[in-house]
Amino acid sequence: MALGFVRPARPEDAGEIARIQLSTWRTAYRRMFPAHVLANLDEAYLARGWSEAITAAPSPRHRVLIAVEQGESASHVVGFVAAGPADDQALAPEEPPLTDDVAAITDLLVEPRWGRRGHGSRLLAATVDLWREDGFKAAVAWAYDADEAMRKFLVSTGWEPDGAARALDVDDMLVPQLRLHVSVDQQPPG
Repeated sequence: MALGFVRPARPEDAGEIARIQLSTWRTAYRRMFPAHVLANLDEAYLARGWSEAITAAPSPRHRVLIAVEQGESASHVVGFVAAGPADDQALAPEEPPLTDDVAAITDLLVEPRWGRRGHGSRLLAATVDLWREDGFKAAVAWAYDADEAMRKFLVSTGWEPDGAARALDVDDMLVPQLRLHVSVDQQPPG
């Protein structure tokens, strides 16, 4: 029987995070992005970025967490989440800055072969717990219009579209996104 848990990412996890990001994008987003864009992603470049995010986060409220599945003979890093205060990347076009009590998920990925085992839910729950500790009241996340799995997952955990939309320019191809939001205020007991 396997055990799943979440922990803060360490510098030595950067390579695994990059591998998961690359593998997941090439699998889940193969119909969203041009094939040459996905083929040209550089794992070493991604790993350097994740190493910096882990070791030199812009603030103590910026975090990278990983999901681990521990079996009888081995442990595997199977997913990750990166989140922090909502910044310009969280905004829709022409939108004014969000308040400082709004958090944002910048990445939430579980490698497809490890999906449907609760890893995404554990990553999200751990992130929400940290947001509450940090005093955030709400959070936002962008999802690709064509990423039905991510939208369904977020909606199933209480997130809702907030009406904001944008399109990313990926090699002269516009990839539409919609933004979801959720309240993370601590619920009163009872």
